[in-house]
Parts: sequence; C-alpha cells; structure tokens
Amino acid sequence: MYPDLQKELATFERRTPKSAEAHKKNLKRIPLGVASNYRAYDPYPIFVKEGRGSKFRDLDGNEYIDHNLCFGALMAGHCHPAVMKAVEKRLSTGTMFGMPHDLEWELAEEVCNRFPVEMVRFGNSGTEATMHAVRLARAATGRDKVLKFEGAYHGLHDTALVSVKPHAPEFGDVNAPTSVPAGLGVPKATIANVPVATFNDLRSVELRFKQNQGEIAAIILEPILMNVGLCMPQPGFLEGLRDIATKNGALLIFDEVKTGAKLGWGGASEYFGVKPDMICLAKSIGGGLPLAAFGTHKSVMDLISQHKVFHGGTYNTNPVSMAAGLATFREVLTRENYAHVDKLSKKLTEGYRKIVAKSGLQAYVASAGANGALMFYPQEIRNYRDWTTIDVDLWRHYWFAMVNRGVMAQPYWWDEQWTISVQHTEADIDKHLAAFSDIASSLTKAQQERMAVAVH
Repeated sequence: MYPDLQKELATFERRTPKSAEAHKKNLKRIPLGVASNYRAYDPYPIFVKEGRGSKFRDLDGNEYIDHNLCFGALMAGHCHPAVMKAVEKRLSTGTMFGMPHDLEWELAEEVCNRFPVEMVRFGNSGTEATMHAVRLARAATGRDKVLKFEGAYHGLHDTALVSVKPHAPEFGDVNAPTSVPAGLGVPKATIANVPVATFNDLRSVELRFKQNQGEIAAIILEPILMNVGLCMPQPGFLEGLRDIATKNGALLIFDEVKTGAKLGWGGASEYFGVKPDMICLAKSIGGGLPLAAFGTHKSVMDLISQHKVFHGGTYNTNPVSMAAGLATFREVLTRENYAHVDKLSKKLTEGYRKIVAKSGLQAYVASAGANGALMFYPQEIRNYRDWTTIDVDLWRHYWFAMVNRGVMAQPYWWDEQWTISVQHTEADIDKHLAAFSDIASSLTKAQQERMAVAVH
C-alpha cells in the first residue's frame, strides 16, 4: 500500500468516527452493514445524515460536494424544489392505490415523445426494467438466448448476473469470452442461455450469432459501458450492432438506466444516432424516488396486451414516484438544464485534463453528458479486459484524498463515474478541481514509484 494512501486512510478515520460507530452497529443485523453490497468498502462506508442541492453531510457534520448522487440516480440533485413540490402535493392525496390514474398516461407520453418507443410500462428499479425487457424479447422472437457484453452490469436478475466482473483465467479468450456466473445461485441453464461478447468488438458478436444461429433473442448493452469507469463505443460499433441484430432477427436493447437521462435530452439514441428496438430507463428519471420504465414498438408490447407475456407489480406507477417522474421530465431534464450541465462537464473535464498534463500523471479523462471519470490508464480503454489492469491502490488514494478534501468525486469503486447534477454550480466545479490539483502530484509520485518497482 502506498504511504500516502495510508495517510489518507488515517485522515478519513479521524474525520468520520460516527460513521465507523454506525457501521459497527449495523453489522449485527445487516450483512456487510449495508443494504446493498455496492455500498460496502474498507475501512467502512460514510454514513449520510442529509443532502440538499449539490451537497450532503455525514453523521460527523462533514460536508461534501456530491458527485456520487446515489450511483448516478440523482441528476436532479438532492431535494430539487420542483420534485419536492410535486411529491408533497401527492402525499396528502394517497401514496398507493394499485389502480390506474391519470399520471400514468402523462408520464408515458413524456417517455414516448423523448425516446424512440411507441408504448411503455413502468416499474421501480433498473433490475425490473431489464428483466422485463429481456423476457419480452424472448417472447417476441421465440428464442431463449440473450447476448451481453463482458463486464456489463444490467441489474440483479439471473440473466444479468453473467460475466459482470469475471476473473482470469475463467473468462477465457478475449475474442470469445466464457460465460461466468457473477456469484452463487445463478443456474447453469441460465449461464448457457447468455452468450458473452467483447465490447467494441463486432467480430466477437458475429461469432456468437454464427455459433447460435436462430437462437439469440436480443443483444443487451449500455450504449456507453459504465461498469468499467466510462468506456465509449468506438465509431461504427453501435451501428454495427444495429445491423447484426436486424440481419439475425434479434432485438437490440439499450440499457439506458444510466445514460437515458444523463447523456442528453433524448438519451443515447439521440446522442449516437442509433435506434434500438427497446429502451430500459430508471435511476435519474425518478428525481430521487424509485421509478423505472421499459419501452418498445407497439407490435412487441402487444404481447402484454394479449396476455401472452405477464407484467405486473404492486408498486408500479406509485403516484408519489410518478409525480416525481413527471416533475423530473418537465422541470429538471430540460434542454436548458442539459446545456447547464454540459457547460459544467466541459469545465470539469478540461480542468482535470490540464492538471493531469501538468502533473505528469499517467491517466486520461473520459466524459459524456453528465458523466465522467478519471481513468488511470496510459491510453483509452476499449473493453472490460483493458479496465482490469487498473492500479487499485492508486485509485483508492485518489478517492479517499478527494473525500478528505470535501469532494465525493464519484461513488466508491473504481468501476464507477462522476455525475454532475442540474444543481451543481461553477463554484462546486472550482472546489472539485482545487481538491484534485492539491493531490495530483502525490498521485503522480506514487504511480512513478510503483512503476519503478515493477521495472526492477
């Protein structure tokens, strides 16, 4: 471990004793002391007390500029006034009915006007959206297999839990990756039904279709691979997938749980100019409340109308979440706010690049829409295998050092990325860049020492 990382960890522990105490208490009743495995990290996670706008406070009263934003689900920022007003109004008229209401049609119109889909159904999480989309694709094609990309995350249902973070040597040849379960409890039959390809490698996709002729129902992917920091599709890759899917009678599913709200007004299809058959939405469309959606052509959705595919859920179209979603689409995710976020993104990205160049750090900055990441690699990564070579201790040094300076630069874990909310300001970005400038030379020093040791 780097000496400077040890110093930052010691500082972190001095600053956050109440989080340490709270975590110790949680461990008695809650596995890992957290409600989702992604929230657990060493020595212990920060426990939050409150958030407002672009910032939050922890139990010890430390304030942070928040670019974690609930793993990117809060492009609205904390307690956005328009969302809070809509939610407060609904709280006095009933929180759940399990019956139809007008907000359903209104929000469906917003989704269909913005994304290239004709009909939509709602749910509560990204996992639900991708799970139902995959089932619908299988039903529409009469095929069982779904092609995904190595290193991609699509939620927590069995089909999605294949080759999420596979390790060598189990993951096999990069040109034909082995399908690897993401943990115990995923049936062998499920794994056999999820062939895996390499992101940005159309030949690996064509190989899978050749090996499974007439058996692949759909290709599912994040248009930007966001389970490895931020990995952009290379020119022609998304267009190539569109052609392969069409040629083979398979559906192309864009998992836009992260990109749908945060890439731009019309999501990835507008940003890249490629139209999928199905879109999955969640995270930031709810403005801070649980809300998800999946949409596609009427001809595919008719399978639900005809009672051939079942879709249900007690909490679906909860009016409080729907009110939050409507306010988010109409008053938060506006073209004006996208322009504001793009301006801040440009400022943050260019600031990082200048500091990286000045410090001599071997890294680059990737960004798209509201998202970005400092990538500790000598050149742009193209796929999951490229990402696995990261210096984890160097990344931890960066994360804890930034946190100790009042900036949560991204969620914990080196596969994540920052989010800029509509409530962030130029002053927030200035503070973020000042914190990074303060630590950049120590990161460079640590990196060079590690590289010198590796050479010898």
